[in-house]
Amino acid sequence: MIINTRRIAPLLFALSSFFAMESALAKPATPPPGWKSAWPKTDFSKSSIDYSEIFDGGPAKDGIPAIDTPAFIPIKSASGIGEREPIVSVKIGGEARAYPIRYLIWHEIVNDEFGKRKVTITFCPLCNSAIVFDGTIGERSFTFGVSGKLRKSDMIMYDRQTESWWQQFTGEAIVGEMLGAKLKVIPSVMESWAEFKAANPGGLVMARPTAYLRAYGRNPYRRYDSSSSPFLYRGENPPHGVPALARVVRIKDRAWPLSRLRKRGELSEAGVKLTWRKGQASALDTADIGKGKDVGTVRAFDAKTGAPIAYEVIFAFVFHAFEPKGIWMLGK
Repeated sequence: MIINTRRIAPLLFALSSFFAMESALAKPATPPPGWKSAWPKTDFSKSSIDYSEIFDGGPAKDGIPAIDTPAFIPIKSASGIGEREPIVSVKIGGEARAYPIRYLIWHEIVNDEFGKRKVTITFCPLCNSAIVFDGTIGERSFTFGVSGKLRKSDMIMYDRQTESWWQQFTGEAIVGEMLGAKLKVIPSVMESWAEFKAANPGGLVMARPTAYLRAYGRNPYRRYDSSSSPFLYRGENPPHGVPALARVVRIKDRAWPLSRLRKRGELSEAGVKLTWRKGQASALDTADIGKGKDVGTVRAFDAKTGAPIAYEVIFAFVFHAFEPKGIWMLGK
């Protein structure tokens, strides 16, 4: 969601007071009447969450437009992407594709296909969560859009087939016909453009979208990862004194502070191997994405087989919000 923190302080206070009162309602609370008229296809009688946990993030349904059937170009044909700029790389069936954060930060969802396989690339800037999902469950395939709603500061997606609502961080349907269904995560890496090019000389990169007027390459969340608190988040702060907007590496129910991994360079524990390498800019720091502070690139592997495994580099508050009983790998 696009935010201007200086202008929203009064609104945040009013919203926090309103939702504090709403939190006393039984679970699940009845959704506001306006939701039903805006979402006539959504079955609000099926819900696993308290509706009072959901905030309007600002833009309406599809106000942040997802990208469908993106175009791709060879690496050698790409221009304008900074060497340190973050991209989300996905490899399926020997084909490597890069999805620049300079586009994802404005669109948040890209619906793509690898052959006949539906794949959805997602990025929630408020959580720094870049997660790639298999768009097929059983024999049903789904494409997704941005609902404009937030829960625990995380994007709520909706599928265009049933208009059920899905939590981006968990990949689980929380409202509607698909309630309880869960999307399979496809391993991906958020790395620098330079790293992707070096490792995948024959790879493809998503081309600049031409249907929208957006300041691609600019960060609309300037200094967000230096803020003291997340946007529209009213949950508990992380334990152990970990700052809410500190980056952590999350694998299932465990979280490693990025500061610890960065200091060590490599960690092998709990059955996984983590590595860190400098050279990737934060997308949520300076106005120019390519000039953000160096947060480096993390990679995760199975400690026994060496195979890449799914992981995310997210803000600490996100892990605590969705994994309140999770294990914090603080170490030394």
